[in-house]
Amino acid sequence: MNTETRREQFQPPSLLGTLLRKLHIDIPLFIGLFLTSLLSFAILYSAGSQDMDILTRQAARIGLAFLLMTVLAHIDPYQFKRYSVLLFGLGIFLLVAVLIMGQTGKGAQRWLELGFFRFQPSEMIKITTPMMIAWYLADHPLPPNVKQLFTATILIFVPTLLIAKQPDLGTALLVASSGVGVLFFAGLSWRLMLAIIAVLSSFTPIIWHYMRDYQRDRVLTFLNPETDPLGRGYHIIQSKIAIGSGGIYGKGWLGSTQSELDFLPESSTDFIFAVFAEEFGLSGCLGLLILYLLIIGRSLYIASQAQDTYSRLLASSLAFTFFVYVFVNIGMVIGILPVVGVPLPLISYGGTSIVTLLAGFGILMSIHTHKKFLPL
Repeated sequence: MNTETRREQFQPPSLLGTLLRKLHIDIPLFIGLFLTSLLSFAILYSAGSQDMDILTRQAARIGLAFLLMTVLAHIDPYQFKRYSVLLFGLGIFLLVAVLIMGQTGKGAQRWLELGFFRFQPSEMIKITTPMMIAWYLADHPLPPNVKQLFTATILIFVPTLLIAKQPDLGTALLVASSGVGVLFFAGLSWRLMLAIIAVLSSFTPIIWHYMRDYQRDRVLTFLNPETDPLGRGYHIIQSKIAIGSGGIYGKGWLGSTQSELDFLPESSTDFIFAVFAEEFGLSGCLGLLILYLLIIGRSLYIASQAQDTYSRLLASSLAFTFFVYVFVNIGMVIGILPVVGVPLPLISYGGTSIVTLLAGFGILMSIHTHKKFLPL
């Protein structure tokens, strides 16, 4: 290839491109996240009985989350790889500390009291687990062999078990999925994955034996909520009523009778999708799903453009974890999955999950905007 052709193919970055790289913000991904966050205010205002205090607190948490996202986007991905083991080890230490001296709330021991605020280490583990698995596999030939797969499984199992003992099955599911996502994108064959699932399924009787009574009730309620319509099955029955009453176009903003009349529990947190479906109907739900798919699609595109194995595996896992958030929450609200306490990402009221999610997207932006542009 002659010099003229090389010069034609290598175009210098535009002024806009240079500015975006300095800000380390991926514009398509940022727009999707920002629009979803704006939508959360409208839904929370309705689901939260038009309480402005809820919006104020949510705005403060979202602002903090976007700030953290921007900070993490400025960090070179090499630094994430460099400190993956340290951060994972710190997360495991904090999970053990929770079991020993953690604060209890609503029957679960999940928080550490740090004087001026409470910290939930399991949120940190959602990110450090895929970082650790990606670090471990990055310097090995892919797909992983049996030995590497066994080691990675142990690394996933330890934090998942510690979180499940709090107990917090929803977060344990997300942590496990974040680690399994790395294995999947590392090239693990479907046949081997199905074999692993079959082996894990054989432990179902043992898991059932050690589950708490309320956890067993959730599974039984999922199978047949009508057996206790005014008790254990109340949440899911009311959720289905709200979704069905929305029809194609919904009842309009602030038109949710299920939340306004307090028929729908947890209307601003785990079951906020039911409020959204009642007010905006099937058409609104499809619009929300398209917005989520755009975010996931952009994240997977970033992963596909990553320039090293660690970044590719980590970015893919973060995108997969976001998908699991969406799938599990909507699945439990419409009744195809048991209720496990997973919020609707970027929509449900709460701070910890939003901060964790946007921290993950900050890492994604870092991976995309710190690519090395080499001359031809």
